[in-house]
Amino acid sequence: MDPVLRLLCDLIAIDSVNPTLVPGAPGEAAIADALAVHMRRLGLDVSVEEVVPGRPNVIGVVEGRARGRTLMFCGHTDTVGVGGMRAPFSPDMRDGKIYGRGSQDMKSGIAAMVAAAGEIAARGLAAGRLIVAAVVDEEHSSIGADHLVTRWHADAAVVTEPTDLTIAIAHKGFEWIEVDVDGKAAHGSRPAEGEDAIMRMGRVLTGLEALDRELQNRPPHPLIGTGSLHASFISGGREWSVYPDAARLQIERRTLPGEPSTAGTDEVRYLCESLSAADHKFRARVRQVFTRPAHEVQPNDELPRALADAVVRTGGSPTLGGASFWTDAAILSGAGIPSVLFGPTGAGLHSIEEYVVGADVQRCRNVLTELAAAWCPRS
Repeated sequence: MDPVLRLLCDLIAIDSVNPTLVPGAPGEAAIADALAVHMRRLGLDVSVEEVVPGRPNVIGVVEGRARGRTLMFCGHTDTVGVGGMRAPFSPDMRDGKIYGRGSQDMKSGIAAMVAAAGEIAARGLAAGRLIVAAVVDEEHSSIGADHLVTRWHADAAVVTEPTDLTIAIAHKGFEWIEVDVDGKAAHGSRPAEGEDAIMRMGRVLTGLEALDRELQNRPPHPLIGTGSLHASFISGGREWSVYPDAARLQIERRTLPGEPSTAGTDEVRYLCESLSAADHKFRARVRQVFTRPAHEVQPNDELPRALADAVVRTGGSPTLGGASFWTDAAILSGAGIPSVLFGPTGAGLHSIEEYVVGADVQRCRNVLTELAAAWCPRS
């Protein structure tokens, strides 16, 4: 078996479910230990940096013989949960595909970038520096990438998320927004005394549905489409025979490059203010819980052109595209490290049957090796 596929299978076999998503899950400590051992075996200088207790980033470095530019490969070691999966941590190879939790998202990208760094270390790097960063918590709030950019810098980065070997130069951002609507508790038999917060929240939902239609009818971004929103959670009520005095709605708004970080919050707040103006009894509070920006680099920037050249030199045909999902590339670029996405083909992202195409993991490794060999020595 090709060493990159063997490494991938070893990584799939390690449970690294994000404990913020699934309380009690083990997190990334075991996979960090395995990667640190493997990268040291390949000849990299390795640092293990605890972001929060039990959740470490792992950084491997290949130093060149002379000064030059620094390239970073970055991927996340955490996965989503495994509910409904039959054998999530038993890698299964069938028909050229490798199945298991994290096979596509994104232990295949981790394996490819580590294997590429190993090849660069074995050859020796004439100049410059290659950094390989395996970070925690991308599936929730990216505390690993936030920590990484305070300690490490590069002239460019490739985030090895699954892109079907497309060079993805843009992706969406997101906001998490919370709406609280007030009512008044009363016995269910006394409607004159009660105010139904859940019924009032229905007005918010109706307005949000119309807003989502409007967002998706706007002119799309050429690579990643339109913005959107959806209702993620709703709660409220106390008992069958009690008017609910409060209701809470949690919303996700997907954003595009160029939209402000408060785009969704501003839209929802305007909607609630309009509802309050129409009915003085309608009372709502809107707050932004969390936000991450959209990401974009220009197709003619040096990094996507260099990556496209590496694809050609390894026998492929480069394609530029975008990703609908958010990634750590936005954090890297926000810290002054221009970043693109490039990773293997697969399917079943976050589903009960996830796989990656084995040959594409090998191709990804080869392209990353070629990119690093060409990028770092140039000054």
